[in-house]
Formats: sequence, structure tokens, C-alpha cells
Amino acid sequence: MKPIEAKYIYRLLPHKYPFLLIDRVVKLDPGKSAVGIKNVTINEPYFTGHFPGEPIVPGVLIVESLAQLTAVMYCTGAFPEDTNWDDMDSLDIDYAAIADKVGYLVDIRNMKFKRIVRPGDSMELRVRKKAQFANLMQIQVEALVDGQVAVEGTLSVSEKI
Repeated sequence: MKPIEAKYIYRLLPHKYPFLLIDRVVKLDPGKSAVGIKNVTINEPYFTGHFPGEPIVPGVLIVESLAQLTAVMYCTGAFPEDTNWDDMDSLDIDYAAIADKVGYLVDIRNMKFKRIVRPGDSMELRVRKKAQFANLMQIQVEALVDGQVAVEGTLSVSEKI
């Protein structure tokens, strides 16, 4: 699959600058799993205060990046299986309706922070649906930098109903 670039992610999610925290989706099994990229630059607005002289990405924003990738994964699961994600310009998509269906982060479990993420790092974000109960999904998540796990755990998210 061709990566889903930021301009389409921007349309799929209700999140906007400066709170859109994923740059591209490189692998997608709609409704089941996804792999995305977040390139961390010194220009991120939170680095002015976290921490001056030693900028590190706040853990809560890494978790939010994983939650946003989760939203892309489950929103695309509503499309027909034969959807051609390689040519998103040709898709007849009501992006506003999709963004409006993005639900909420309900629970964070066993989140482990194993490595500091700094400017210049590229995070590989991975999300995989483990279970679903009605409109509640349990998602296994991890963020890697240079092949090393930086963050891992489980999120529970709800779809809007």
C-alpha cells in the first residue's frame, strides 16, 4: 500500500494543528491494525517548556499519537474491503462524517515508558485491535524508535454512537 500522507490524515481525524500527532500511515489493515510514523522535530510547540535545555516528548503525547493512529485504523474499517487506499483523491469520501465518528479514549492500561523520545527521532507507531465489545475496542499499542520499544501498553477506545 502507498502511505496515507498527512493531508489525508488531517481530513480523516478531527484533530488539527498543533494537535495532529501522526505524519503518515505506512501499513493499514482497516479495522484491524495500522503502522504510522511521527517524525519529531525541535519545532514542536511543547518543547519550549518540556524541558528547556533537555527537550523530550511528553509521554502523554506519545499515547495521544497512538490513539490518533487507532482512530485512523478503526475509521477506515467502516469502508468496503476493496477500498483503494493508494488513490485517496479518487475516493468519494465524506471526510467530515468520518472525522465526526472518531470516538474517545476510555482507558489506558499497563503503559510502560522504556525510552526517552527526543527531537530528531522518528517514532514508528503500531496499533492492533485485540478485542471488541459493542462499541468499545481494546487496542495493543507500541511506539518504537530505532527499533527499540519506547512505549507499549493497551488503550481502550469507544466509537461514537
